[in-house]
Amino acid sequence: MSADEPAGVRLERVEAEVTLPLRQRVLRPHQAVHDVVFPGDDEPDSAHVVAVLADGTVVGTVSVMREEAPWGAAGWRLRGMATDEAMRGLGIGSRLLAAAVDHVRGHGGGLLWCNARVRAVPFYERGGLRTRGEPWEEPRIGPHVVMWRDV
Repeated sequence: MSADEPAGVRLERVEAEVTLPLRQRVLRPHQAVHDVVFPGDDEPDSAHVVAVLADGTVVGTVSVMREEAPWGAAGWRLRGMATDEAMRGLGIGSRLLAAAVDHVRGHGGGLLWCNARVRAVPFYERGGLRTRGEPWEEPRIGPHVVMWRDV
């Protein structure tokens, strides 16, 4: 554990349902929890990882699943990446992103892509992703851009 990682935060692989409350609260507060279920959540090679405090509180989440990129390339889509606002800047997101990359690598590697919020671009760039195409406005959520990297 590095000095900037909070003591007692562990990563766990979980079922998709465990990620839903944080996904909804951080990423889509205008929607109900059941509305943040993603296609592919229940596929056997999808992965859902959470950052959990010692008391069981989920403070970060990421999901990764096989999905073709918008330009037609086979790949893995990173989705539902969220860290509790009070826990940001502590390295949790970087650990979660690394876990998603490890999952893709463990399944043969390939293209990893996501629709990133524009304000999160610097975070994803630190994780080795780069932008592709022009940003667009996602209604009720804000500006996004596609990002990708090879694993």
